[in-house]
Amino acid sequence: MTELARDHSDALDWALSRGIGALAEKMGFAWVEFTIDRAVATMPVEGNTQPVGLMHGGAYVVLGESLGSMSANLHAGRGRLAVGIDINATHTRSATSGIVTGVCTPIHLGRSMTVHEIVITDDQGRRCSTVRITNMIRDLPAA
Repeated sequence: MTELARDHSDALDWALSRGIGALAEKMGFAWVEFTIDRAVATMPVEGNTQPVGLMHGGAYVVLGESLGSMSANLHAGRGRLAVGIDINATHTRSATSGIVTGVCTPIHLGRSMTVHEIVITDDQGRRCSTVRITNMIRDLPAA
């Protein structure tokens, strides 16, 4: 991770303390940048393909959902939890080797809902998939 949100360090620590999850770890995610306005992660194509050697569409969605959900939780802050309620993806190209990069940017950051767009590109910078996720923000129950 190369960039941190200075005025959101508590929320960042809290969001990152949740981890990226076992699935994301198995898929080989690497975080590059993580702020309220932009989150970036990479994932290798190898090990995340269909039997014919193309990047699996579900792998694009996992990368998108992980970036969008972590970003929504950073926005939500301590004592609140963002949970996905809708996700969609349009796959426009298939990566066959190298890494893909997901760049997540907010479309809407509200008090109770967020919407993020995640653009996933191949090594040549060509768009492979566009993922959009909506998260609902809830208060965590008092301990």
